[in-house]
Amino acid sequence: MLPLQGRVALVTGAGRGIGRAIALSLARHGADIAVNYASNDKAAEEVRDEIRAMGRRAEIFKCNIADDTAVHAMGETIKKVFPAIDILVNNAGITRDKTFMKMTHVEWDEVVGVNLKGPVQMTHLYLPQMVERGWGRVINITSVIGQMGNFGQANYAAAKGGLDAFTKSVAREVARKGVTVNCVAPGFIRTDMTAGVPEKALEHIKTITPMGRMGEAEEIAEVVSFLASPSASFVTGQEIGVNGGLYM
Repeated sequence: MLPLQGRVALVTGAGRGIGRAIALSLARHGADIAVNYASNDKAAEEVRDEIRAMGRRAEIFKCNIADDTAVHAMGETIKKVFPAIDILVNNAGITRDKTFMKMTHVEWDEVVGVNLKGPVQMTHLYLPQMVERGWGRVINITSVIGQMGNFGQANYAAAKGGLDAFTKSVAREVARKGVTVNCVAPGFIRTDMTAGVPEKALEHIKTITPMGRMGEAEEIAEVVSFLASPSASFVTGQEIGVNGGLYM
């Protein structure tokens, strides 16, 4: 029997990149998947179809997780298909990079809205039912940027650092309820988000990363699947770095 057989996972931002890899990994470990995405219908449908080809159940749910009304509406729709969510992976994220002095309030709010407010709203929606059933996993995708900061990413760093602090606080509140709450903090990963970074900058990233390369989305996904599994039942309140040694 696969370790996540009979479990249902909801992955936000699962249409592409790290979210897609996480959804597929959880499915390979036996879970049925609720695929959340914000805009790319075709990409989300492809993920859904790939999961179904594994023999798992999968459905797609379009929603901007920064919108509280939309989140609750999505929750009602999901409930008709998956009555309970066992594993919540808060992966969706955006960037609006600019030096802080040039950054607008809109650029700040957009990034904090998706990267921090969104996971908080999703967790608030699903944590009570996990506690009621006495089993659950909340896994938040943070970032090495939230741990060490980065030029031009004050909004992103603040949101991801805040998500780590949120994780640790909630983990303490539900530790005796059968629910674990953890973070995975990727380093620089080869995704659509990094595809637009100039080659010179990518080479610099590889140079300052002890392993001398960028990570792959699948390397993040497998850590998430471990945290979702029964094997990680004594792991909570942790931020696990998957960054090639960039931050230790």
